Amino acid sequence: MCTRVLWNTNQLAVLSGRSMDWPESTEPLIVAFPRGRARDGGLLLTEVVVPDNPLRWTSTHGSLVTTVYGLGTVDGLNERGLAVHALYLKSTDVGQRDTALPGLHTGVWAQHLLDQAATVSEALELMDGVQLVMVGANGHDATLHLAIEDATGDSAILELEAGKLVVHHGREFTLMTNDPTYDEQLALLSKQDFSHPSRDMPLPGNVNPVDRFQRAAYYSALLPEPTSERQAVASVLAVMRNVSVPFGAPYGEFGVYNTEYRTVCDTTNRLYVFELSTSPSTIWVQISGLDLSEGAPTLAVDPHDESLSGDVTGRFTAYDIGF
Repeated sequence: MCTRVLWNTNQLAVLSGRSMDWPESTEPLIVAFPRGRARDGGLLLTEVVVPDNPLRWTSTHGSLVTTVYGLGTVDGLNERGLAVHALYLKSTDVGQRDTALPGLHTGVWAQHLLDQAATVSEALELMDGVQLVMVGANGHDATLHLAIEDATGDSAILELEAGKLVVHHGREFTLMTNDPTYDEQLALLSKQDFSHPSRDMPLPGNVNPVDRFQRAAYYSALLPEPTSERQAVASVLAVMRNVSVPFGAPYGEFGVYNTEYRTVCDTTNRLYVFELSTSPSTIWVQISGLDLSEGAPTLAVDPHDESLSGDVTGRFTAYDIGF
């Protein structure tokens, strides 16, 4: 369970926020991948999950991402200003495998786009003729949908229904949570009237995806024009904290899905902000301060390191990750 909010209407920068809500630690690492890294969309670490016609590529762009279980990418942006956010969607259906199409397992779907695309339009072109293949870890299938945005403020939501890719492409698609599908979420939001905001307006206040989607719509529409990058990031984080899931909040058949962390991507200034819910410190990384050249080592920081605070660009060290 998660929430994504894109703020592409201010005059300062294009920013997006996301929360990660999950019933256990996703073991996040913040990883910097250089250009020229070879990938295999059929491998889940050393396990072959797409035995026939896996998609293989070499990264064109360096990227800065948050990983999940050390198996794949769930959030991040690249040096060209494309950002990708992978959120849970129970209804995701990749369909039957067609081996005539190159297969890409869902755990590296987000990374594939960050590696190869500079814009939303380029990312959508990369999906032509590619088939997603379901994988899982820790007892959970990676039933994902993606939100992507670029430095121009363009945006898209990508979902899989009965094996077909459904795309909502346009600057107006700024929100995403979880089930139901995006079409249904927009239909439910259209029944709300937030045209006269006030402190007395009753808002959907629970932790389910529909309430979070609608609450995010209300508050993100009220953000004032920022006077600095710091204020802009703080504005997005304020909304993300409002739609976060408090510790212990019941989630029905899903049990308890606390918010583990929140991130902000500034695609204009190539800044990545990370806030672990159990840490007193917010940290951030400037992509321009990382060596992402071909042949450079993969780098990482562990956000659970309690000595981290503020700008941690200089705290990255070489790290061997398996994808």
